[in-house]
Amino acid sequence: MEHKVEIDIKGLETKIVVKKDTALALGSGLAEVFATPALVALMENAAYKSIQEYLPNGCSSVGIQINVQHIKASLPGAIISCSSVVTKVEGNKIFFSIEATDNDGVIGKAEHIRFVVDSQIFMGRLLKK
Repeated sequence: MEHKVEIDIKGLETKIVVKKDTALALGSGLAEVFATPALVALMENAAYKSIQEYLPNGCSSVGIQINVQHIKASLPGAIISCSSVVTKVEGNKIFFSIEATDNDGVIGKAEHIRFVVDSQIFMGRLLKK
C-alpha cells in the first residue's frame, strides 16, 4: 500500500487535565496528577492524527513502540499541549519525536513508532484467531 507520509509532518493535540486523567483515577498511582497512561494516550493521539490524512482510504496506523519520559507532574486544570513530528519513514514504519508541555514548560518527551495497516485486513486477522 502506498502512503504519502513524509518527514516533518507535524501534529498538535491539546487537552485540559480532569480528574479522570489522574494517576489515582487510572490506577497508575495515588497522586491526583496527570497520569503517565493519559500522557501516552495524548502522545499517540497527536502522532496518529497527524498522518491519517496521508494514508490511503481504509488504512490507519497502529502504535508498535513508544519510549516515554514523564518529566514533570501537572495538576487537574492544567492545559497540556502535545506536539509530534515525523522524523523518519521506512516503508510502512513511521517514526515520531513527541513533546508535551503545560504552562510551566516541558512535562514529557517520547520517541514513537507507528505502522501503517489496512484496517480491514488487520482486524480480519485478529478476529480469525
